[in-house]
Amino acid sequence: MTHPEFRNVAIVAHVDHGKTTLVNAMLEQSGVFSDHGEVADRVMDSGDLEREKGITILAKNTAIRRKGAGKDGNDLIINVIDTPGHADFGGEVERALSMVDGVVLLVDASEGPLPQTRFVLGKALAAKMPVIICVNKTDRADARIDEVVEEAQDLLLELASSLDDEDAAAAAEQLLDLPVLYTSGRAGRASTENPGSGNLPDAEDLQPLFDTLYEVMPEPTANLEAPFQAHVANLDSSSFLGRIGLIRIFAGSIKKGQQVAWIHYDEEGNQHTKTAKIAELLRTVGVSRVPADEVIAGDIAAISGIDEIMIGDTLADPANPVALPRITVDEPALSMTIGVNTSPMAGRGGGDKLTARVVKARLEQELIGNVSLKVKPTERPDTWEVQGRGEMALSVLVETMRREGFELTVGKPQVVTQVIDGQIHEPYEIMVIDVPAEHQGAVTQLMAGRKGLMQAMDAAPGSDWIRMEFRIPARGLIGFRTTFMTETRGTGIANSYSDGMDVWAGEIKGRAHGSLVADRTGKITAFALTQLADRGDFFVEPGAETYEGQVVGLNSREEDMDINPTKEKKLTNMRAASADTTVTLAKARVLSLDEALEFCGTDECVEVTPDILRVRKLILNATERGRARSKAKQMNK
Repeated sequence: MTHPEFRNVAIVAHVDHGKTTLVNAMLEQSGVFSDHGEVADRVMDSGDLEREKGITILAKNTAIRRKGAGKDGNDLIINVIDTPGHADFGGEVERALSMVDGVVLLVDASEGPLPQTRFVLGKALAAKMPVIICVNKTDRADARIDEVVEEAQDLLLELASSLDDEDAAAAAEQLLDLPVLYTSGRAGRASTENPGSGNLPDAEDLQPLFDTLYEVMPEPTANLEAPFQAHVANLDSSSFLGRIGLIRIFAGSIKKGQQVAWIHYDEEGNQHTKTAKIAELLRTVGVSRVPADEVIAGDIAAISGIDEIMIGDTLADPANPVALPRITVDEPALSMTIGVNTSPMAGRGGGDKLTARVVKARLEQELIGNVSLKVKPTERPDTWEVQGRGEMALSVLVETMRREGFELTVGKPQVVTQVIDGQIHEPYEIMVIDVPAEHQGAVTQLMAGRKGLMQAMDAAPGSDWIRMEFRIPARGLIGFRTTFMTETRGTGIANSYSDGMDVWAGEIKGRAHGSLVADRTGKITAFALTQLADRGDFFVEPGAETYEGQVVGLNSREEDMDINPTKEKKLTNMRAASADTTVTLAKARVLSLDEALEFCGTDECVEVTPDILRVRKLILNATERGRARSKAKQMNK
């Protein structure tokens, strides 16, 4: 019996460099969509949030079968993992790399290597994987292909020299001898010849890409005759099959109904082995999973029948239960509290999941498939501390729960600290900022106020843009994006990646403006907002309900101010002056979830419901807030 050949490849890149679009074109040219009618754009980004944000959040796999493309006319199956480009979802990248034998590094022909390019490439080099540089979007009018190739190769050498492992460093330097691909994912073309900036690749399709993957990427190390051994790299679920484990098979083969040794770990990391039965066996064809009788070493499959299976577990031959190394990910950098909605308007925001029990169950469910997330108890039985890699990763979780019908109270993001040698250490980031030269001073001042230290600054040749690189505590980037976009009038580009832990940088001053806080419950009136218009900007409209302790606006001064937004005009028998009837209110500023979390002060939180978002004080009553402030001052003396 002849078996197909396999190539297991991850496509990694910075956000919006065209990974998902290129995979879409690979699927289309392999005939995957021929029986399914119209082709969906970016079919691999299946989640609503992924499509809205234009990014990949979850690593996904697809299988592309090339008939007769292997040795002796055997079929070639290319298992492609489409990974996130945002460092906040680095756990997905690390998980994806455990499933593959090589990496395609996709780089935008204009933007070149950016911070998240460095992040994912570093992970691949540490795993000693071959890396093919693929310059995408060559037909961009502002493409600069030669410079981008040079920048990508310089990055390879820089990362190679920083590796502790001499073998990995030597292997990384050999990567410069690998071919460079030039592609246009949107046009579905690829070539090994440089087409020149602003031009489509010479070839009419992606065949040069498929050929390079086959010739350069190693065949999976797989022994069909050895005892069965597979790694659980991802999880999914189905209403019909229950929990599904996505496995990479390293040795032997697996059949439906087979008994296997399930090697798993408890919370303390202790290893346990049980016998389990494979209830259903599935393999990927295109973007769908289909039943299979047997899947052999080198391939990627999905199994069901083990209800408590987790990422990092090993499935093995019961007669030879040998565990594979567990998947490790970087430690979380940020945390936030997530709990039930405790505002006076709980249950009136369109949600139907309101209790601590269902919130806890949902957070525990998230832990199953999200290896970079941690959930810890707090002093309150209805609130939990959720730790993740960054603001986006945490806000995506909250937004997902919101759309599922949860009503929540979400605290301001905080950094996760460690005590090392008696000193408090906090996570640091390298922030790379591209701005027009006119905003250089404003950005430098903004970063300095957040304890950012400039590492480098370069001016782009023939351009008025400047690239600045800062090292900054991750704490300094909380609430950074909105201020940054305001300071640069929406033109600035900022990206960051982790730079490990370092000594606590000291106090970082919060936002420059205080909050306008409602001092009573009631319906907001136009009269009250008109009278208070000079106090600041409002987040609420007339006619909306408010409650004591809700933040209804941004104060123009530093301190918080309690106001009455429900005040009504006194009725008299005097006729109103014409000027009194023509006053118009400025339009309320509607905060998104990300903006609300950024806006939050240390004594504030966000009420999250399907219908509305509200910023509120942790302590709603003004008198109790005053007592708490006085107590805090006494303790700090």
